Amino acid sequence: MVVSDRLYIDGVLEERTSDYYSQDAHGTVWYFGEDTAELDPNGKVTTREGTWHSGRDGAKPGILMYAAPRVGQSARQEYLKGNAEDHFAVVATGRSVTVPFRRFGGVLLTKEWTPLEPGVLDHKYYARGIGTVLEQTVKGGDERNELVSFHH
Repeated sequence: MVVSDRLYIDGVLEERTSDYYSQDAHGTVWYFGEDTAELDPNGKVTTREGTWHSGRDGAKPGILMYAAPRVGQSARQEYLKGNAEDHFAVVATGRSVTVPFRRFGGVLLTKEWTPLEPGVLDHKYYARGIGTVLEQTVKGGDERNELVSFHH
């Protein structure tokens, strides 16, 4: 499955990403790469840094989400040395969160980090059938990304 992700800041498209996922027979979701484009205010691509594809240049797939996530589980989400090295650990299940799109119950909370940005820690909230609904930097920054729309 290809998921199209758009990041808008103050109504201006700043980044567009196509993420590549697959689900195995047990239900675990695997992450196989992404095409990333950061844009200037005129919509022109300024960089494609962060792009990676499993099987190219030593890149390997990672686990985005276990089929039945349990507190304490962790995994590498992506791998391309020096470019894509995200990890996650399940922190809590059954949480609730409200974002501009709507309120979600039964949400999974993870902590996520990368050795490429030591000292930075994000919390991500995942809703079943949707994916990430809230991402917030809790250490080493102050980013907050909220789901505002979803099209299936």
